[in-house]
Parts: sequence; C-alpha cells; structure tokens
Amino acid sequence: MTGQLTARGARLDIPEEPDFARMRAQVGARLRAAMAEHGVDALVLSMNGYVTYATGVSWPLLDAGLSHVERPAAVVLADDEHPHVFLPLRSGASSVPSLPPDHVHGPVYLEFDQGVEQFAAALAGLIPPGATVAVDELTGAMQRSAARLFPGGTPSDAAIVVGAAQLVKTADELSCLRRACRITEEAMADVQQALAPGVRQIDLSAVLVRRAFELGATTNMLDAIWQVMPASRETGVWTTHGDLALPLLPTARELATGDVLWTDISIGYAGYCSDFGRTWLVGREPSPRQRDQFRQWRAILDAVLAVTKAGTTSGDLARAAIAANGGRKPWLPHFYLGHGIGTYPAEAPMIGTDLGEDFDDNFVFPPGMVLVLEPVVWADGTGGYRSEEIIVITEDGYTPITDYPYSPYGDSPYGD
Repeated sequence: MTGQLTARGARLDIPEEPDFARMRAQVGARLRAAMAEHGVDALVLSMNGYVTYATGVSWPLLDAGLSHVERPAAVVLADDEHPHVFLPLRSGASSVPSLPPDHVHGPVYLEFDQGVEQFAAALAGLIPPGATVAVDELTGAMQRSAARLFPGGTPSDAAIVVGAAQLVKTADELSCLRRACRITEEAMADVQQALAPGVRQIDLSAVLVRRAFELGATTNMLDAIWQVMPASRETGVWTTHGDLALPLLPTARELATGDVLWTDISIGYAGYCSDFGRTWLVGREPSPRQRDQFRQWRAILDAVLAVTKAGTTSGDLARAAIAANGGRKPWLPHFYLGHGIGTYPAEAPMIGTDLGEDFDDNFVFPPGMVLVLEPVVWADGTGGYRSEEIIVITEDGYTPITDYPYSPYGDSPYGD
C-alpha cells in the first residue's frame, strides 16, 4: 500500500515557462501593497532571498548560506515601481532588463565601517527625510552606524512586510518553483542510481551539484544532506534535549549496506527554491518493519492532506497529523510538520513550532500559498522514515508540484 498524492480541488494553471516581466510587475505590486498596509515608505534589504524577491536579480552562488561579504542589497521605495539594487557583479542585473540604469549601483560592503558609510550616503540620496524605513538585517557595522543610516529613527522589521507579500505566489512564481523541483528531481534520479555501499556522502553531493547545474540550476541553496540515521539511541547523535540530530553535514564517510539515509536538498532556479526529501536505503530492500514505518508516514501525510485547503489553519494540519500518529507529534521538536517555500527553502508559515497552538490556529491558509509537508516517523531499531511533498493551496484543496518515487519503500506519489 503506497497511497497516492493526487490533487484535490481545481487544477492550477501554472505556465510551463515563467513570464519574468509579468512576474516582476506582479511581485512589485504585491510588495508595494504590503508596504502601504504596514505604513512603510522604504525597504532596505540585504538578505539574499529578500533581495531576489524584491528585485529579480541573480548572481552566482555555490551555497547561499555562505554569502556574506560579497552580497547584493536593495532599496524599495513605495512610490517607485523599480527597486534600486547594489550588486557585487553588475552583470547580475541582466536578469531584470526592465531595471533603469540609474537603479543599478555598484557593490556595498555592509560588514565593514567604510562600506556602511558609503551605503549611508547612497541611502541619503534615495530615501526622503521623514520616510518610514524597514530593514531586514543589520550587520555589526550597520548597528554601529545606525543613526547615520537611519536618521529618521529606529527602522521597523522588513521581514513582516516582505513575508506578507511573499505568502501568496503568482502563477509565474509557481512556474519557477515547479522548474526548481523538476531540476532537483531529475538530478536526484542520477544520485539515487549512484547510491551503493562504498560511495561517500560527498560523492553524492558532487553528482547532485554537477547534474543540477547542467539542468539549469542557478544556485546550490545549501550543502546537501545525506544523513545516516541511527538505528538506536545508543548509536545515534542526539541533541542536548534528547531528540534526533538533524541535519548533519556530509563527510567523506563511506556508506555501508543497510544505512538509512534521510536526504534534504535545495537548489535554486531564477531565485526560487526546491526542497527535496526522501528516505533511501543503501544496498538493501526495506525490512517488513521499515515498510510498516513508511505506511505509517503515508497515513499521516494522507490525514494532513485530507484537511488541507484554503481557509484551514496550521493548527488544523498539526492536529490531523498528531491524531494519525496515535496522539504523538510526527515531527522533530526543533523543526516542524511543514513550512512555506519561495526564495528561501523555508518561509512562513512554520507549522508546529514552539510558538504554540494559538499561533498555529490563527494562521489561516490563503489560496496560492505553497507548503512543504515533512512528517517524520522514527522508532528504535529502524532508522525511521521522512519524506517531503510540496503542494499549492487551492480554494477547495491543493495541487502537488512534486513527483518523485518513494522507492525503495514504495512507488510514485501519483501511483504509477
């Protein structure tokens, strides 16, 4: 019994190819609407995913999490349809030909006092006096020069504004997300073929990154996870509060027959991320007990999907998952049952965090939101089971945008 991840509700009209000009116009309109709703006149952004969302610019990255000094920044003004971008490589603006030349600036080095002084001078020429400003991140150097950067007073949190705009995806954003997922899944098919005893974790990473970039990936969003899961508490790595440690970075360790791998992968296409998770076995078929764990995981996912549609809440999904798992939370305490995705592999909402049930019950799903579901089943003696599915919320259900087999535990999520 493998179950099927079939769409429930109306099928979405997702373009096969994104219209980037249309996407930039629609995303810009959503962002300025969110600024108006929150009373913000200017956004100052330096987080990679937020800059990509606000501007559409791209630049070469091997691991987005390691980009600090050489990173872009953006300034979005409520009364200007075009954002200003500050780029390490001016060629990055070629992905947005609609940007006027006077909105494309050279690099700013926000980790350093001199760079912040230069940025403050640039902001003074862009943001009018008295404007309300929101910023997403402050480096140490920016905090030291906060009065110079923001003479109108302490800025508010830009994440609240950008997060509100990002929550619902346009059709072209969905097209980018689906393309990122397709690239990832095709590359992962090559990786799974290479899986064998004696292969090192870092060898799998090499296969993935090379193939993904051949297929059109623009970013390796994080160092791929090929975690060998412990069969017992005695053999595992655990957190200080006694939970499974996940994720652990890959090493030169050679895989052995019977290893249970939890994968966690994210690559980027045109600034939008995939999120891929499956459980693999090295050189062996699952035992009856391991297959039972997969069936339990599948039952939990089906229970969650049964209540998923626009108007439901994060709390509704969490309760469905817990009920299907015999009253226990089927996710790791330091993670979540599910999360959003877009220009970051994990965006709001985060379902089942320590923010509590009241928070989850007040987060209502709008149509067009994209959700990654990742229940976890683990029991002593097995290595456990975890997979991820990406769905788009519709008025009366959901539409999946992932399609990768559950092998060796089961077949395609669509029931080939």
